[in-house]
Amino acid sequence: MAHQNSNEPLADLTRPGQSNSTGDARALYLKLFSGEMFKGFQHNAIARDLVMKRTLTNGKSLQFIYTGRTTAEYHTPGNSILGNSDGAPPVAEKTITVDDLLISSAFVYNLDEVLSHYDLRSEISRKIGYALAEKYDRLIFRAITRGARAAHPITKANFVEPGGTQIRVGTNAAASDAYVPASLVNAFYDAAAALDEKGVSSEGRVGVLNPRQYYELIQQVGDNGLINRDEQGTARQRGNGIVEIAGIKIYKSMNIPFFSQYGTKYGTGSATNPGVTDPGNSGSFVSPAIEDAAADVTGINNEYGEETEFANSCGLIFQREGAGAVEAIGPSVQITSGDVSVIYQGDVILGRLAMGADYVNPSACVELFAGTATKPSAF
Repeated sequence: MAHQNSNEPLADLTRPGQSNSTGDARALYLKLFSGEMFKGFQHNAIARDLVMKRTLTNGKSLQFIYTGRTTAEYHTPGNSILGNSDGAPPVAEKTITVDDLLISSAFVYNLDEVLSHYDLRSEISRKIGYALAEKYDRLIFRAITRGARAAHPITKANFVEPGGTQIRVGTNAAASDAYVPASLVNAFYDAAAALDEKGVSSEGRVGVLNPRQYYELIQQVGDNGLINRDEQGTARQRGNGIVEIAGIKIYKSMNIPFFSQYGTKYGTGSATNPGVTDPGNSGSFVSPAIEDAAADVTGINNEYGEETEFANSCGLIFQREGAGAVEAIGPSVQITSGDVSVIYQGDVILGRLAMGADYVNPSACVELFAGTATKPSAF
């Protein structure tokens, strides 16, 4: 075997981590993490693209202006035209504040990377993206639920705009109605009619159900012409807005408020429990209880409701104007380097996000509820 001595020229080493063959030999490796984090976020956050999203700069909150309806009146010959006599249209505002910085992080020890037989950073990055996306969706869905129970900010006499809508699934006092396909279909048609009556645009209407509701529903709608016949098989199973009822695209998510928990609830059937049998070994992150709101959680600056306020919630239908998300810092990644990495022999990988959410146009928000004849109260 030949050995290179000090007089022989060194081989030209290709460093795939360098940018244009200069600088830090690992510089480009960090972009793998960035891409993986964004991929994990985008694949799991569905609400971000279904509502109005605004970027906030140089401020802590964003103002949305409401302009109510006006009237038409006949002109009297000889009279000056100086605006309607009723002062219409009325105007109101809605303000969404950014919550504190939301983070998800992990420390990656250099030696662990060396010894690992898989791409450690890529795996961690996906989980960080999942964590941020999960929180993002949950806050937006809670805000939409709040909007469905709210009156409209335009309250001028004779010009009151319609507020949110709450629709009961089924006619029994059992929460299990939330899984009855025929009852769900009826609720969707009822919601579509209510949105039409309130003057809400038919563009951008969506519904979000939990997975078990979705799968129960598509078994019926697939046989009744409620789905595009070109979109069958695996496309229908994914739950990505393929199924439509009354022009409402239906998605599935484990992040909607569902009987005081997220996505699903196991246990004995009652007015506040749909009675789904726990499949066993479901882990600790499946079906967690909804956390408390701003008064109890440091970092939350908007009202998202308490656990008990979602005791009978079982689905959402809304149009994109129903809620807004304000981002001061979009989903992004930071990573330590240089002296810090040397001192600790590893890197802290940080995913971060600064956002806030709230309802904007309550007339575009519909909450489905079951197990009670009484509509859940506003919060």
